[in-house]
Amino acid sequence: MSWLAKLDVDYSVEHQRCVARHVHEGPLRILKSLYPEGDAVCHNILVHPPSGLVGGDELRIGLKLQADAHALITTPGATRFYGSDGLTASQQVHASLADHARLEWLPMEALAYSGCQAHNQVVFQLAPHSQLMAWDITALGLPHADQPFVQGQFQQHLEIEGVWLERACIRADDQRLLHSPLGLNGHSGQATLLLAQGSDMSDDERAQALQWARDVCETHSLRLQAGVSSPNPRVVVLRVLSDQLEPAVDLLKKVWLQWRSQIWGMPAVAPRIWAM
Repeated sequence: MSWLAKLDVDYSVEHQRCVARHVHEGPLRILKSLYPEGDAVCHNILVHPPSGLVGGDELRIGLKLQADAHALITTPGATRFYGSDGLTASQQVHASLADHARLEWLPMEALAYSGCQAHNQVVFQLAPHSQLMAWDITALGLPHADQPFVQGQFQQHLEIEGVWLERACIRADDQRLLHSPLGLNGHSGQATLLLAQGSDMSDDERAQALQWARDVCETHSLRLQAGVSSPNPRVVVLRVLSDQLEPAVDLLKKVWLQWRSQIWGMPAVAPRIWAM
């Protein structure tokens, strides 16, 4: 039996407090709003009680940030795409940011179990002067549990509308992609961190964002497997490959906190659930 779950969250500023209102259908919802940084930033934990998707299951997440709203969204654990008998399991996220809104989209990793048929899509729509920090983390199989990714496929779609688009179809039988030095080079984990805004950054802003990220990478154990680039005046991208997710997630967190502090002028406050 396929399972459809939907969640729509609307963030707005009321009496100088960022407030989240949401409606849901099926087993997908957010817990209470938290304010560890004060009223201006609303922290939410997105919860999917089944904790995994099988063939035919679908998650649809819609986020709408009104002017000046600032939301930080994470999850309590991984999104698991289990083996399928042929049907596709999908997660679709669409986030729309109004002028001067900020979104930090920081979910835990997606785990692609061997035999899965998975589609993971995240689309951001940025109005002028809106700002975004977001990451996507994927692990293929569970190699350390002796469950490598030997069957199935994982489709990825990451997009900032009109600005940046990345698509991938990772098939378990595509040995060139999985093992080529120009592909994943044998690594089972991959991660991407985005810094973006709805209007062009200045040359100095882009150069500083790149340098801050490179400085963090240079002192990290994954420095030879990470790279930072700016494919568009509105986007800076960090990519990293790893055999284990923990070091990759550690690198993303450190760069995110550096960007948050240096670019947004905000304290390095991580969601409490990450320390649990």
